[in-house]
Amino acid sequence: MRRSGIASFVLWICLTILTLLPVWWMLVVSMRPRVKLYSKSFLIDDLYWNNFLAVLNSSTFLQYLWNSLIVATSNAALVCALGLLAAFGLSRYKIGGGDNVFFWLITNRMAPPAVFLLPLFLLFTKWFVFGDFMLFDTKIGLILLYCVFNLPFAVWLLKGMLDGIPLELDEAARVDGATTGQVLSNVILPLARPGLAVTFILTWIFAWNEYLFAATLTSSAHARTVTTALAEYVSVTGTNWGEMAAMAFLTTLPALIVLGFVQKHIVTGLTFGALKG
Repeated sequence: MRRSGIASFVLWICLTILTLLPVWWMLVVSMRPRVKLYSKSFLIDDLYWNNFLAVLNSSTFLQYLWNSLIVATSNAALVCALGLLAAFGLSRYKIGGGDNVFFWLITNRMAPPAVFLLPLFLLFTKWFVFGDFMLFDTKIGLILLYCVFNLPFAVWLLKGMLDGIPLELDEAARVDGATTGQVLSNVILPLARPGLAVTFILTWIFAWNEYLFAATLTSSAHARTVTTALAEYVSVTGTNWGEMAAMAFLTTLPALIVLGFVQKHIVTGLTFGALKG
């Protein structure tokens, strides 16, 4: 038992180092001038803030940051609303082939995102065009697109949690005359708040970190997100590694801060259905 505990502790230390090493190296590179960029030291030699100041003083960075906040927050809210309705239907009603529908939803998360890239590009530029408006290079387009990939995950997560809420509570509310909408809003919704919070946070982080679709389906600062801005530091004259690392570090901070504050609630929410079941 003692050896098992030591082995677990060593494994935990190794995994922690492997996880934090890229973040630390990103911080080290961001605090180096170009002349010291290729130094073999793993430590921060000087507090060189010019790379961070250059990024923060850039007007495009703030625009990209604002775009990411709008896209990630709107997507997470929409996914939670639609996911709760879908999970409620799958959890409380017997639907013909319901298990197959549930499995089909999960398969949407199994395919590599690159598989959908060309069809989505054609849809955004050729099909979903209404006069002067088209989904390409718009924040609305990204919000709706991320729903395609985040909604199955939300349904999978919320269904497990709703299955853990006793059906007798629904029946008791219906005996008192509650409609389906009142059962959902007055009984299910208050009990499912931990699960909704976890779903909102995880889908927000997925949308915040997404790069492939945002880089392909947007072309201007009007809709581009902060992760796509990293590619702008690569030019024909070379790569500005210092400012790129500084922007990458600043981009990572919101997700790290959110995870740090809600880590305990994420574990609680993920095990909610198992505990109630």
